[in-house]
Amino acid sequence: MARPRSEDPRTSTLTVRLTPAERLQFDALAARRGHQNAASLIRAFIRSDPEYRYSIRDGDFESPVAARIRSAQRPQPFPINTNLGQTYLGDSIGLLHQVLEPNSVDLIMTSPPFGLVRKKAYGNEDADAYVDWFRPFAEGFRRVLKPNGSLVIDIGGAWKAGLPTRSLYHFELLLTLCRDYEFHLAQEFYWWNPAKLPTPAEWVNIRRVRVKDAVNCIWWLSPTPWPKANNRRILQPYSESMRDLFKNGYTPKLRPSGHDISKKFGRDNSGSIPPNLLALANTDSNGVYQKYCKANSLPRHPARFPSGIPEHFVRMLTDRGDLVIDPFGGSCVTGEVCEELGRRWICCEIDHVYLEGARARFEKPVKRLSRRTGQLFEIRAKSKPVVPYEIYPPCSLVKDDESPLRADGGRQRRSQPARSQGACREKPSRKRLAHRHASAL
Repeated sequence: MARPRSEDPRTSTLTVRLTPAERLQFDALAARRGHQNAASLIRAFIRSDPEYRYSIRDGDFESPVAARIRSAQRPQPFPINTNLGQTYLGDSIGLLHQVLEPNSVDLIMTSPPFGLVRKKAYGNEDADAYVDWFRPFAEGFRRVLKPNGSLVIDIGGAWKAGLPTRSLYHFELLLTLCRDYEFHLAQEFYWWNPAKLPTPAEWVNIRRVRVKDAVNCIWWLSPTPWPKANNRRILQPYSESMRDLFKNGYTPKLRPSGHDISKKFGRDNSGSIPPNLLALANTDSNGVYQKYCKANSLPRHPARFPSGIPEHFVRMLTDRGDLVIDPFGGSCVTGEVCEELGRRWICCEIDHVYLEGARARFEKPVKRLSRRTGQLFEIRAKSKPVVPYEIYPPCSLVKDDESPLRADGGRQRRSQPARSQGACREKPSRKRLAHRHASAL
């Protein structure tokens, strides 16, 4: 569902006379605060005022954020519910400000519509207006989260229209959440999708001036610097080199980096602490959800994250019985994971068609993976071994490369070699298409 570029377009101008010295001071202050210009600094100052930020009305004035919160309709329960969870149909602004109690949520785990240049069927927002669109949700997040709760946002980047340069909208959102709404950035994560196709094709495959974009940012935030968490719940198998270290022993010593490695380094803790890089291929194309949608002629949500993403954070940041919500529920992947892990959950989605497809996740609950019984290593040791994804060091395939650099940075698109008339009419075989795809990867 497409939405307008801005609900409150900037059509008026305020002129302020400044001396040259005052203008320099304004610009310097804006730069120190991380703003692009003085106008951005002034807008941030207005939004930081309590009457604007907390939606307090003063006479005939009402901020755009307050107007959206006031006009939001209360979402209605959708007939997908379990002993642990409930789905809602409607605008999640109403869920955050009308349905949920203040300080009642332990974890907000969500993947909001990304700020993209091209419109998607699920209703993404324009990158240049994204932060303003997000503000009512940010206020709602701050309202419903417990003091030691967590907000986890999976958000992809975007390219500027017609340019091989990146939008900064997701970084602007992070700064806004921390500066204007007093969230603390507990840690940034990066979701690497090894199976992602080389995009954008124009800059990656055709002009060859960029590499494929295969990483999403995941912001882990909290109202406190000390959200409840425990990384022992998400340990990973040890590497072969670490197993050799346990077997052959390790000599404590001072490393060249200055780290003093003690005897405790060789202690077996039943698993290694995972990094903030999450490697998950989003390739499930034949699961229960997909089959259900196909059988019932329902559209599949095109922007689902794999269940391993919410599972990682639900395990690390919540206890059984805690409340987890997803205000941009989509096909309710978060709800399905919470159901299997014994957490209470609420998913809200504005499009009823996607909720119809989400029924498949709860009508016949089936344990997808035996590792969710909590006995991770014992079960895996008896079954198929875990095969990690391969990531090569930089320049692993370098030869004596004489390919000329694009001196113009790819500004001019090179013409494709002319093909014969017969070749133009030839339809490539499946084998040839697969070869082309493998070559592009």
